[in-house]
Parts: sequence; structure tokens; C-alpha cells
Amino acid sequence: MNTTRKIVSSAPNSSAFTLFINWFKNYQGKLGLLCLGIVLTALSVLAALNLGERPRYFAVGEMAGRDIVATRDMIVEDTHATQIKREQVGRLQPGVFDLHQETAFALRAKVQDIFTLLNQSTMEDWENIALILEQKYNLKADSERIRIWSEPEFQELVSQEIIPYLEPLIREGVVGDFREFLEHRGGIIIQDPVQASEDFLSETASIPDLRELESSLSQYLKNKLKTTRHINQAATGFVTPLISPSLTLNRESTSELARRAALQVEPVTYHVHRGETIVRQGERVTPEQQLKLTAMWQQQNSNFNLMRFAGALLISSILAAGLFISPSGRRGSELTRRDLLFIALLLGFFVLLDKLLMTHAQGAIEQPLFSTAVMPYMFPVAGVAGLGALVFSARRYCVLGLLISFFCTLNANGGIDLFLFYFLGAMWNTWLVSRTQNRHEMFFSVLPLTIGLITIWAGCASFSNLDLNLWSAAMGAVLLNAVISLLLAFALSPILEIIFRYTTRFRLMELMNLEQPLLQQLMMTAPGTYHHSLVVSNLVEAAAKQVGANAMLCKVAALYHDIGKLTKPDYFIENLLGRPNKHDTLAPSMSALILVSHVKRGVELAQEYKLGEEIIDIIRQHHGNNVIKYFYKKALDAGENPNIEDYRYPGPRPQSKEAAIVMLADVVEASSRTLVDPTPSRVQNHIQNMVQMIFSEGQLDESQLTFRDLNKISEAFMRILTGIFHHRIEYPEPK
Repeated sequence: MNTTRKIVSSAPNSSAFTLFINWFKNYQGKLGLLCLGIVLTALSVLAALNLGERPRYFAVGEMAGRDIVATRDMIVEDTHATQIKREQVGRLQPGVFDLHQETAFALRAKVQDIFTLLNQSTMEDWENIALILEQKYNLKADSERIRIWSEPEFQELVSQEIIPYLEPLIREGVVGDFREFLEHRGGIIIQDPVQASEDFLSETASIPDLRELESSLSQYLKNKLKTTRHINQAATGFVTPLISPSLTLNRESTSELARRAALQVEPVTYHVHRGETIVRQGERVTPEQQLKLTAMWQQQNSNFNLMRFAGALLISSILAAGLFISPSGRRGSELTRRDLLFIALLLGFFVLLDKLLMTHAQGAIEQPLFSTAVMPYMFPVAGVAGLGALVFSARRYCVLGLLISFFCTLNANGGIDLFLFYFLGAMWNTWLVSRTQNRHEMFFSVLPLTIGLITIWAGCASFSNLDLNLWSAAMGAVLLNAVISLLLAFALSPILEIIFRYTTRFRLMELMNLEQPLLQQLMMTAPGTYHHSLVVSNLVEAAAKQVGANAMLCKVAALYHDIGKLTKPDYFIENLLGRPNKHDTLAPSMSALILVSHVKRGVELAQEYKLGEEIIDIIRQHHGNNVIKYFYKKALDAGENPNIEDYRYPGPRPQSKEAAIVMLADVVEASSRTLVDPTPSRVQNHIQNMVQMIFSEGQLDESQLTFRDLNKISEAFMRILTGIFHHRIEYPEPK
């Protein structure tokens, strides 16, 4: 018994989805499921509805007639400012210029072609030559210049001096006009397609244009070659028109570079926080304020948001699935119709109330405490979750806290900060509720609840950058939240007990008091049964804590599990106290009938004293459908042919961990009284034998106990019983 295999049987290879479908089909609380589904749908519709006042729209320059306060957190994009910013970034990008080194070779080729043409002509052809040079090479020449260009000395000067001087300059880059660089203040990128290289230049002053190149050539001829002014003019007039720019702007690449840079620019946005005053009464609306007003007006222009409804319904359905499936994937105890109706009513009432309050808060401009930025902190989500903690286990009141936190956050148009405040506050209050022992302690839990809520709120308010002017009002709202949450527990817990017949923690505390009339009657009428119940209550409390069951419910149920013996206490051996056993004179079937009847009578007394459905179920199930073996065997030994069903408890078998623990403790404690010399080893063997017997009879098949749980329960029983049966020294007889 050291594995964690489930005692209840299930298909080992079935998926979680298949299990969920089977549970849903076999679920008995179909009406409760229907009500819960209707409530979730209605609350999703409510979250998608805009019931508040439409925000007033003011144009730029218009005088605002009233204060306009943001009803939700928004991020507003200024498209015009974004476009201007992107254009500025685009203009700051460097221009892309292509370097054409072949321009230098083209210059030499042109010169050679012209010289060949001149050398093959005569003076009679110079007029036609001038026309050809002008049309083809853009050279303007008269007869005097053609004569100079035709001289061998000039041609040698151009070929040997001028062209070698210009070629390196052209290969490095020459632009047509320096004004092309003025629009590229971020520098230029020179890309050489031949060598597949790119060079970035932040300064372009060193790159000459055609005019600077002509001036440089003139200075070179004058200072370096010492040519005459006449030859200088003839040379520059001949070479300069033949030079083409080797650097040309690649407009397509430049535009693409600017476009990519502009796309990297983040949009210009304004962050608007819920509760922020967008425009005050009497102010003239600025363009920035108009953008914020437009965004808020567009978001609230529609009365119903279909996508918001679909999202809310889907998320809430996923969260609600946690009510039926445990995190481990194992089947949990089923929710009854009463449980589902209670959850549906609790969600529907408080979320509707929250929606109405949030709708009212949209018009509360002059009262900060009731504004949309502060009012959500006043709503007692923690108190609603605390009500769930009074009747449900941790998994289910956590799901309830998630659901109500989710819907209240939607109603307030809040963000993750508000959701965390709701949910963490709910979990803090449920932790406090689950540890209170009575209503007196519940009253004094308001102080730790207030401190916890303020601490959580301070973190969430800092996270969301809440306006400092609203902090005092928000803190007052949180204080009211704590007080209202406490009042909810006191005001509604009696309703849970009376209308829904829940056995709340407060009711369990009251029933645990040994001064209860029913326990007093049991002590006076059946003292042996009373003592047995006290020992069983100690056993189940220790065992329940080990396996995560409801220890308080187990303990109270153990105190009352045998109250049915009040009717005929003398027919139960623990109450004989040395008197003759009345069963010795009865037929076995009659004895079995008397023993079986104590379960039915116990249920009737529990209903009469309003102990609660949970305790009544445990009383009904604490013997399961076991056979009373002693009297059945007695009938067989007497030669009768007994019907085994006449000797069987009506059941049902335990349906929960708590009922199974009470059954185990009842059997172990009663049988342990027969032990002779109860040493620890004998007690341990006895406990294991009793647990194994109950398990082998199938009495635990419908509970949620595992083999590991049984080991823990046995160990807890061992600690308690060895303490009861510990050895004592023998005192001498008094003389």
C-alpha cells in the first residue's frame, strides 16, 4: 500500500477530456449546471454592454462645458505626429550614390575619338567638324580652337598630362553639382557595384563637383605645367565638357533606406490612465486632448461589443471548469445542485451589483471616492470569496474568486493591476476565514484583512501609476472594502445555513461545543458511545489533516455519527457497563435490525436538530453497506438459512474522503478495545488489518482516497491510539 493508485476504478488510458465528458453526462445536478451556464452567459453579455453615459465630444479650440474623465486605461496614437516624426527620420538618412569608375575610361575613349577625327580632317572640313563636336560631344569650338586641338603638342598635353591627372579624381568620385548633397545631411553611402562595397561618408566637402574639377584642372595647368592662358582655356574648354559625373544618386535605394528607417520609428502615443482628467471645464481643447477624447468616444460609441462578449464567455467557461476538475486530473467530489445554484446566485447578484455601481461611478466627477478610478477598490470581492470559503474546499473557493475577480475587472474596464488586487485580496481573506475558529475571531480578523488589502492595493496602485491626487480617496475605498467584506460574512452566513442548509465553519464551531444538547444527552444516556465518539473525533481530525480533507467537518461528524444509539443505548456493548447483554435473548435477525436502525435514527435526529447535509451524509454513510458478520454467523451456526441482505447496513458506501475517514476510525477504535496488552506493534498490526479488511470489502471504492492516503491515515491512527494505550506504572496497594 505504498503506491498512489486510485482506489476508485477508472479507464487508465482515457483522456482528461473524455473523463470530463463522462462526468458531465452522468452529472446529476443538470439544473444547477444549466443555471450556472445561463448566469455566465448573462454576465458576459453584461460585461459587453455599455450602460454608462456617452462621453461628450469637443472639437479643437472649443470650450469644454464639463470635466471629462477617462473611464478606462487607453493608449492613443497621434498619427499626424507619428508621420512627421517618420518623415524627419527619413530625411536624416544618408543618400545612396552609385560610383561609376568606368567614367574615367570613357573620358580617355572620347578624347581619342575626337583626336582621330581631327587628325583625319583638313581645314575645309573644320566647319563640319565643329558641328559634329557640338552635337555629339557638346563641344563648342571655332576654327581657332579646332586648330589648337589639332596640333600634336596639344594632343600630347591632353593625353600625357591632363587625362592621367583627371582619371584618379574621377575614379574616387565626382558629382555633377554639390547641391545634390544638401538634402542628405546625414551623410552619403557610396556603393561600388563592381567591387560590391559600400562606404559611408559623414562629410561630403572633399568630393568635388564638375565645376570644382574644372577649376582644379585650370590651377594644375597654370601652376604645375606652366601653360599659357590661351592654352589653359583651350584645354579646359576641350576636356571639361567630356567629363561625366562618376557619382550619381540612386533614388530607389535612397527611398528604400528612408522607408525602412521610418518603419523603425515607434508611433507617437499618449498613455491615458483610468480616472485621469482629460479636459477640465472651461479649458479650450488642444489637439492632443481631442485625440484622447476621440479615442474614448470611439471605444464607448457602441452599446454592445460582440468580441468582448465572446472572449468573456470563453474565459469564464474555462475558469468555471475548475469547479469540476481538480488540478491533479483526478475526479473530485461532485457539486450538488444546491452548490451550483448557490455559486450561480452569488456570481449573478454581486457582479450585477458591481456593474450598476460602475455605471453610476462614470457620472461621479466631483466625488473622487465614487469615481471610476477609485470606486472599483471599494467593491468587496474579498468578502464574496470569503463566503465561498465558509462552505467550499480550497479549489472551489479559489475558482469562485477567479470568476468574480474576472467579471468585476471587466465591468470596471480595469487592467491586470485591478484583477490582481481583487484576486489576491480574495485569497488573503479566504486564508483568514479558513483559520478562524468562531465568529469572535472573525470579527477581529478585520485588522489583518485591512492591512493585507492596503498592502496589495499599494503594490497594484504603484504598478499602474495611479494619480497621486487619488491615493487618499483610494485608501479610504480599500478601508471600506475590508469593513464591507467582514459585514458580508456576518450578514450572509446565517442565510447560507437557513436557506441553502449549508454547514458553515461557524456552524461547525457551534456543533463542536460539547455543551450542545444532543451531545449532553448522549453523554448522560449512552456514556460509552459518547466516549467512543470523542476518541473517534480525535482520530479523524489527525487523519484528515494528513490527507487534505476537511478536518473540522470530520471531527464534528465523528462526534455525532452514533447519535442514533440514543434510542436504544442498552443494546450496544459499549454502554452495558457490566450489565447483561440483551442480545443474548434475541434472535440474530432482531439484533441485526436493532443495530442497523441506529443509522436511520441518527439521520432523523440530525435532521431534527438541523446538523446540516454534510454531517447527515456522513452519518448515513459511516457504516457503508457492511454486513454485520457477528450476528450473520450466529444465525448460520443456529442452523438458520439467513438472507444476507437482512444483516447489511443500508448504505450508501462513503462518497467522500471525510465519510471514509469516519468509517475507518469508527471500525479501528471499536475493534481496538478487544486488544490484550496493546503494545505499539500490536496496535499497528491491528490498524493495518482493519484498514485492509474495509478496503478489500470495497467500502472505499467510491471515495477519493488513494493507497498513499490510506498509509497516512494508518500512521495518524497509530499516533493517537498508542497515546491512549500507553503503559503506566503499577501503584502499590494502600495499607
